[in-house]
Parts: sequence; structure tokens; C-alpha cells
Amino acid sequence: MPSHFYRLEITGLLFSLPLLLLLSVQSHAQSEWPQWGGPGRNFISTSKGLAASWPPTGPKQLWTRALGEGHSAIVVDGNTLYTMYSQGEQETVIALAANTGKTIWEHKYNAPTASINYEYGLGPHSTPLLAGDLLYAVGSIGKLNALDKKTGKVLWSHDLYKDLGGRKMGRGYSCSPIAYKNRIILTLGGPDQSYVAFNQNDGKIVWKNQNLDMSPASPMIISVDGQEQLIAFMGKEIAGLNPNNGELLWSHPHVTDWGLNISNPVWGSDNLLFVSSAY
Repeated sequence: MPSHFYRLEITGLLFSLPLLLLLSVQSHAQSEWPQWGGPGRNFISTSKGLAASWPPTGPKQLWTRALGEGHSAIVVDGNTLYTMYSQGEQETVIALAANTGKTIWEHKYNAPTASINYEYGLGPHSTPLLAGDLLYAVGSIGKLNALDKKTGKVLWSHDLYKDLGGRKMGRGYSCSPIAYKNRIILTLGGPDQSYVAFNQNDGKIVWKNQNLDMSPASPMIISVDGQEQLIAFMGKEIAGLNPNNGELLWSHPHVTDWGLNISNPVWGSDNLLFVSSAY
């Protein structure tokens, strides 16, 4: 039985001190947070006009609602929030109204937990991706769904394990997909397919490549003197791949206990890439 559980709960907060500043703050707030880590995948927000300090009791709570279990972060498109959670043997992708927390749509699917080690918390662990008119969401059992972001209709889907022979991670699938040009890229695992790229519109495979040990980490895109690179933080190394075809550009050993390279690398100035171990 799992010994640690994390219940996902969403709370709407007013981050201005005087109530009369609410409209001003909302008009300057960042209306898009389309993926894990935000627009730049670096957890930096461009929001302006936020309060410089809070009252002793904290910002005013606008609404709150409990969802299910999971580690998925929230992505934002205008006045709509998207995330994922699980309840029992089922996972849910949900869209909520940002101002009220009410459900706009939800998509549920079966997600048996028997083969997954949830000792360190129930999934889903991946964060959805917004790209164009679609929302891409991957659950703990490797179910990838491409949904219409306005209606929740599934336009295409893949079972990364059953359909494509991907390698299962013991704690469930964790990689948050990234958009590049007209495709989405994410880890898959297995011979010559550490990473896979799908066409965003129809789900057709654009490329599969590499024989790198799997890890729970999510990729990022950087530009090195004009050359775009997909940074892949894998089980035993960190590597730079060509995002157009998955070919290896470089790699550097980074071995940790249990192969748990999970944290996000940080791309700094002067072409410096900072990497830490484990979490």
C-alpha cells in the first residue's frame, strides 16, 4: 500500500492588497502558462503589477476546491486552468474556470495502478502541455491524449507502452512533453527510442532516436549560438539532441543513485548549463 499521498487542491488567490487594485492586477497578469515551467520552461513569470507585500493573513482567497491525487502542475490559457489528477483506478484531465474554479470540461480514462509503485505518491506526475488549440496530457500508465482545449474532445491518442513499446518507469510516467515547431517531444524508452516526436495535429511519429537510460526528467529547448538543442537529462548522463531528428550532439556522464535524475537543468548566460543531482 502507498505510504505517502499528496492530494491536489486548487486555490484561487487575490494577490493585491486593496480590493480596488484587482482589475489592474488582472489586466497585467500573465495570461499564459502553457507548460511545465512556464513559457520559457524556466519558471520565470512576466506578470506585472503584483502586490509588493501581503497582509498578515495572506492574500484573499477567492475560491478553493479539492480534486484528486497527483503531482501535475497547472497550466493556464487566458481564463482557463488545466491539470490532471487521479481517483482510484481512474485519471482525469480537467479544464476549470480561473475566476470560479468550476469545471468547464473533463476527460476520464481507466488507469490501473497494479503495475506502478506509488510508495512516494500517486500520479499523474506529468504536467499537460498547451500548444495551439490542443492540450497534450500523459498519465501515469503512459496514456498520451491530444485534446481540444475548448471542448476536451480527444483528437488522437497513443499508449506509449502498449502501442510503441516504451519502457515503463517504476513510479509511473513522469515526463512533461515540450512543443517544438509542429511537433511535441517526450521520453519513450526502448531500443533506439529514448525520445519520440509526434506531429501535433495527427499524432504521427516524426522521429524516434537514441539509446539513453530512461529517467523521470522533462526536456527543455535551448539555443547555443543559434543552434537549437533538446536537453535530455537521462538516467546516466545529460545530453544535447537535435530537436529536428533526435540525433546526438553531445553527452556528459551524470550518474546518481537509482538513476534518479529528476531536476530541471538551468540554462544561464554565457552558454552555461547548470545541472544538479536527484531532485
